[in-house]
Amino acid sequence: MGAVSGDLTHLDDEGRARMVDVSAKASTTRIAVAAGELQTTREVVALVRADDMPKADVLATARIAGIAGAKRTSELIPLCHQLALSSVKVEFGFTESTITIEARAKTTGQTGVEMEALTAVAVAGLTLHDMVKAVDPAAVLNGVRLLTKSGGKRGNWVRDDEKPSATVEHTETSGRSAAVLVASTGGAAGTREDTTGPALTGWLEGLGFTVRGPLVYADADIDAGLADALRGGPALVITTGGTGASPTDRTPEATAAVLDRELPGLAEAMRRKGTEKIAHASLSRGLAGLVGGTVVVNLPGSPGGVRDGMAVLEPILDHLLAQVAGGGMHDE
Repeated sequence: MGAVSGDLTHLDDEGRARMVDVSAKASTTRIAVAAGELQTTREVVALVRADDMPKADVLATARIAGIAGAKRTSELIPLCHQLALSSVKVEFGFTESTITIEARAKTTGQTGVEMEALTAVAVAGLTLHDMVKAVDPAAVLNGVRLLTKSGGKRGNWVRDDEKPSATVEHTETSGRSAAVLVASTGGAAGTREDTTGPALTGWLEGLGFTVRGPLVYADADIDAGLADALRGGPALVITTGGTGASPTDRTPEATAAVLDRELPGLAEAMRRKGTEKIAHASLSRGLAGLVGGTVVVNLPGSPGGVRDGMAVLEPILDHLLAQVAGGGMHDE
């Protein structure tokens, strides 16, 4: 059985299940995103969105259950390690007769958080079923799957068959969704603390967006990071970092490869705002444009550059998103 144990590390030399010893692995930042769907009826979706189910606070209850489930994964899955989770986020969206579930788990450690993200989705989905069963006992929890993972020896992985869906409405309340992507090799490795991603996330949430992220990717993996951020077709993706002249700065190139249309005036306005304070802001090569119905904006990786970007975006963001969605007056 020794040969089998070499291929399946959860088996010992005698073929018995064991917990893998990860003590020799490097401690890195690990992030995993998982998803699933509760298929139900139009009536249930309408009731949940209006918070009018017999059991109230459906989404809040399911979110808390998902987070609690992630924290107890090692108790539920026999060979999982106990992890010190630094964050767990559970978000919901809707189609006509489906409630979508997405969970993001993060830790800094020696093994991944895939099972924690998957458990969060599963427990949140089961809780949704419990909350809606009085109206639809035939509801079905489907498609619990891993979407992305990053960190560790194997780096980043993105599910090949995960395509953006134009039918999914990604926010529970505001109807506006966004993703924040941080290009930082040090941040991805856990050797540098990023402040720009949380600043952008807080700002967008204050504007009424449901935000996924910050998603932190190394500069060399920014293409995968953009694919992750664009997954599901959010209304807005803001990136920070990787816009300078360094050989490792690749965010503009990765962005240009996916843009359908550029918004050069927006990018220039942000550069101009930055140069009012510091001449080095002119070195930013950040782009802005559209990928389908998603607005993508590159910001520098400095706190000041992000503040300048927010200052330019805030007064025009509603109008821009309305135009992209097919509304908004052109003479305003």
